Amino acid sequence: MKIPYFAPARSLEPIAAEVNARLLEVAHSGAYILGRNVAALEAQAAGYLGTPETVALNSGTDALHLALAALGIGPGDEVVTSPYTFAATVEAIEYVGATPVLVDIEAHTFNIDAGLIEAAITGSTRAILPVHMFGLPADMPAIMAIADEHGLRVVEDCAQSFGAAVGGRKVGAIGDCGAHSFYPTKTLGGIGDGGLVSVRDPDLARRMRMLRNHGIGDGGEHSYLGFNSRLDEIQAAVLIPKLARIDTSNDRRREIAARYNEALSATGAAVPGAPGGARHVYGYYTICIENRDEVRAKLGEAGIATAVYYAKPLHRHEHFSKTCRWTSLDVAEALGKRVISLPVFPEMTDEEVDYVASTTASLLA
Repeated sequence: MKIPYFAPARSLEPIAAEVNARLLEVAHSGAYILGRNVAALEAQAAGYLGTPETVALNSGTDALHLALAALGIGPGDEVVTSPYTFAATVEAIEYVGATPVLVDIEAHTFNIDAGLIEAAITGSTRAILPVHMFGLPADMPAIMAIADEHGLRVVEDCAQSFGAAVGGRKVGAIGDCGAHSFYPTKTLGGIGDGGLVSVRDPDLARRMRMLRNHGIGDGGEHSYLGFNSRLDEIQAAVLIPKLARIDTSNDRRREIAARYNEALSATGAAVPGAPGGARHVYGYYTICIENRDEVRAKLGEAGIATAVYYAKPLHRHEHFSKTCRWTSLDVAEALGKRVISLPVFPEMTDEEVDYVASTTASLLA
């Protein structure tokens, strides 16, 4: 069999008629930017996530950037985050002129270790930016308690975790705001770039709407130095029916992960799970194994595409080694040598799932 790591086109098959009709309607409407589909998506996402408002943007990276900018974080400030994440998390901190402070992660969750955050806080710390890695919520109760005690803002990086929850609350609705990505391979993916910020403070949402549109406020006044970060109507038109199916899609991801866990539990691989009260959406199914590169090569020979996130934590990259501050990041460095991610998209057939599970288990036996 040939099994891709991602197959985003498959996600359109169940909603093809609705998507085609919506796209045709957009094409004939003449309203292509920040039109009624974007407004409808923002309202639908706010209702689903449980926040008063959401603001649709051009990308998940912009969602992180504009969230920090709207909070007034800038030069001289520090933001505590994880070294085990995609570069956009730290890029956004640097875009506003702040310094990223990296704190090590938990080996069993891949998320920032909340027990290490307070030691990283200084008089310059303004915010904590937890990443809900691979679709598993970070320890938000502990992180929010630290933020409240020290008067810090919290921006959740939800790029890999749309639909995840902890304690009955959706990620992105717990901190001051949450940054979401609609990149095609995400749990809620479009057919191009796109992003959204979920916001608890309506005034913060108003500021973000101005920032996304060149800083323009009432009467056409440029009140801020803004950006061009407007989600187009085509992406919104595709995302609306996909958002209506997000829980079904995420349930399928959990079903696939459970089948993988059952097959791999006796192999010695460290398989993912969810602590009590957390709803994992398995944006990625990532295990830790020995001789990772050898196993990955053999899976490739068997027709199974895999990925590695992240072989090298951010502080080991040339640029970020010069711009970030950190102490010990031993766990992040150790995991980078052992992790491998298997295909886990909702449209996988049972036959494909069983083939991946059995092949991987046989290689690890």
